[in-house]
Amino acid sequence: MTSEEKQEKMFEKWLSPSGIEFVSAEAEEAYKSRANRIKKAIQLKETPDRVPVILGVGLYPARYTGMTIQDIMYDAEKAVFAYTKVVMDFVPDAYSGGPISGKFNEILVNKQYKWPGYGLPPNADFQYVEAEYMKADEYDHLIEDPSDFWLRVYLPRVFGALEPFTKLAPVTEVLETTAMNSFLPFGLPEVQEALNALIAAGNEAVQWSTKVREIGRTLRANGFPAFGGGTTRAPFDIIGDTLRGTRGIMLDMYRKPEKLLEAIERLTPLAIRWGVTSAKKTGSPLVGIPLHKGADGFLSDAQFKTFYWPSLRKVIIGLVEEGLVPRLFAEGGYNTRLEVVRDIPKGKTIWYFDNTDMAKAKDILGDVACIMGNVSLSLLQIGSPQEVEEYCKKLINVAGKGGGFILCSGASLDNAKPENVHAMIQAAKEYGVY
Repeated sequence: MTSEEKQEKMFEKWLSPSGIEFVSAEAEEAYKSRANRIKKAIQLKETPDRVPVILGVGLYPARYTGMTIQDIMYDAEKAVFAYTKVVMDFVPDAYSGGPISGKFNEILVNKQYKWPGYGLPPNADFQYVEAEYMKADEYDHLIEDPSDFWLRVYLPRVFGALEPFTKLAPVTEVLETTAMNSFLPFGLPEVQEALNALIAAGNEAVQWSTKVREIGRTLRANGFPAFGGGTTRAPFDIIGDTLRGTRGIMLDMYRKPEKLLEAIERLTPLAIRWGVTSAKKTGSPLVGIPLHKGADGFLSDAQFKTFYWPSLRKVIIGLVEEGLVPRLFAEGGYNTRLEVVRDIPKGKTIWYFDNTDMAKAKDILGDVACIMGNVSLSLLQIGSPQEVEEYCKKLINVAGKGGGFILCSGASLDNAKPENVHAMIQAAKEYGVY
């Protein structure tokens, strides 16, 4: 099949989800109408009626329902209630997001995060703990055998419960008569404790996922398609976020650029595979890609063109060839990147903008990509409903011309006023009509 045929097949699954019993004929009709509205926007067509509107909910459901963030990270039933209520109350065109389990991370002693109930107060946002989880002299190990590096180096550094995995032998050393020696570490008490922690974490993951899946089942049954789906990362960000940290990768661009580029190239097909497999498990064509280190001012134009964009473009192309729709969350500003990133297949991607000039984005990208965003969080938090309505009206007039636009907050809603969220939703329905 061609990429277009694959995409249509993925959209068909999304438009007519299997295993969903709609609560009414009206809910089924609403589901198909909303999903088709989003599909048309992605394909740069004027939607049948109006501009779609999406909520970037993040952890907002906890605050909206009067719970703490700790509540929705440790009590799946509370999480289901909170995330379901936000969508049912505000009535956007799709739902997205869901909570992660605090207990899962506790079991593994996750060193990469602090979260409410584990190092942070009950109502604080969870925080990423950046560090050099890969050392500067470990590029060759990563490049030669990423799976071995992840198992015996990265995971033991990130998860305290898995530190004994450093004592494991590479699985590629399990060869005929040498097999027994390779399995000796599994007899060590500390390694067995680590394996027991994995089993406990797996049990928690199954129990948590089984419960919170009710969010999707309930919302789809009531007529709301999922705006989430698969996920992956820009290869540069896998190294800069996950492995080396900001300081580490900044130094590497100057001290060992060839080795950095080699590692980025090695990770690119893995990033594609991650996006494809995660999306196909959900039945949604959308693949979210948060872009953390490509924003204006973070890299020079030359660095962006050398280290960031070529591999990201390969990931985009690889996903599109599999019939999927990359949804690129351009955090920060991308005003200086727009001419570069327009080199992509037409009508196959969503660029979700945070702080980017939307008139400029529409002018440069509007004929090749659906653009999405960028109602500011400050406006939603401290503005008035009238100010939100006026901003959204202007944004729709600028970015919604001719289709190819989805209205959304510039990032997760966080502490947005409910009346302002309602104003944003209503603006799409009132002023986004074609």
